[in-house]
Amino acid sequence: MLVDARGMRCPWPVLRLARAMRSASRVDILADDPAAPAEIAALAATQGWSLQERDGGFVVARS
Repeated sequence: MLVDARGMRCPWPVLRLARAMRSASRVDILADDPAAPAEIAALAATQGWSLQERDGGFVVARS
C-alpha cells in the first residue's frame, strides 16, 4: 500500500500511516515534512514495526 503524504504537515503523515497499517502489513509512505522522519520512526518503534528509508520515503512493515 502507498500513502502519499507529501504536502501534509505533522501529525497528518503519521496519522495516515497508522490508519493504513490497520489493514496492511506493509506501507510505503512518502512525506516531505521535516518532522515526519522522526515522527514516523517514533510510531514504528512504539508499534514494533520495521522501518527502512527508501527513495525519498519510508517502508514500514510489521515485524
